[in-house]
Amino acid sequence: MRRLIKDPNTDAELRSLASEDLDTTVAQLDNASQSLAQSLIPKHPFADLPCLIEIRPGAGGSEATIFAGDLLRMYQAYCSQNGLHAGIIKLEVAEAEPGSVTEAVLEVETPGAYAILRCEAGVHRVQRIPATETKGRVHTSSASVMVLPSISQSNGEKIDFNDPSSDYYVDPKDVRIDVMRANGAGGQHVNRTESAVRLTHIPTNTVVSVQDSRSQLANREKAWQILRSRLALARREAREEEMVRLRRSVVGVAKIGRGDKIRTYNWQQQRVTDHRSGLTVHGIDGILGGGPNLEKIMDSVRKWLTGKEIADVLATSQDGLTESLVDK
Repeated sequence: MRRLIKDPNTDAELRSLASEDLDTTVAQLDNASQSLAQSLIPKHPFADLPCLIEIRPGAGGSEATIFAGDLLRMYQAYCSQNGLHAGIIKLEVAEAEPGSVTEAVLEVETPGAYAILRCEAGVHRVQRIPATETKGRVHTSSASVMVLPSISQSNGEKIDFNDPSSDYYVDPKDVRIDVMRANGAGGQHVNRTESAVRLTHIPTNTVVSVQDSRSQLANREKAWQILRSRLALARREAREEEMVRLRRSVVGVAKIGRGDKIRTYNWQQQRVTDHRSGLTVHGIDGILGGGPNLEKIMDSVRKWLTGKEIADVLATSQDGLTESLVDK
């Protein structure tokens, strides 16, 4: 087909038809290649689950809290435009900075959301001139994003929270429950009612606090949901790390860590670069608006992640073959 296009003797109409067919064929081959690659790796155990997106500001002071708010709105817009049902279950804001966020948890309730959004976990970095900057200097700030598999009492009929073999099992004896008065805005209710709930998982020192609702019961349910999700992901990651250690191989599981810098948003150049797939896309406003370019970036990371996981499967197979030959 490319020969027809490049051949100067090819009829103009035929060249046009060949060009159109080439674009379609390339897209079909790309999709087939991706499907084949996905079939070569084990399905992620959390792939079909809803998810929680936790967002927290990192380095950068008030500018980091503003960027955290930008990311929250970006994911809300993305979910809205892609038919994913999402709602905020925890939101703490910095009152001095409109639109800023000190901590947010967005629940994406649609089944399969974890597989779609897990590529967003990591440290997002922004480079821009803050509104409070008087000398026009560019500041670098960051926000961390964690994507957790989510199971609540209402959508988790198939998971037994009392089964010790489940990743979501939490022994109540290992959890200290504290109730207190909520902090922040809230009027007289803040001073009258002990509605805020803090759960501390003593063996891992994992702490979850929720004070969004005036109902202590509602806050308690949200806190348990977040705690189960955090511990489930931690257990999964611990198993992956153990697998890497046992293999003694160079290639490790493609785990996306919470401390990894994954993406830079450069306002001056109006570009967003993902440091895993290497893709750079221009037009920050459209990306932060949850538009098609955000999906383009995310899709490039999913492909990168699939490649890493295939490499891990191959390394595992090679390691097993080597051990079997040594045994013989």
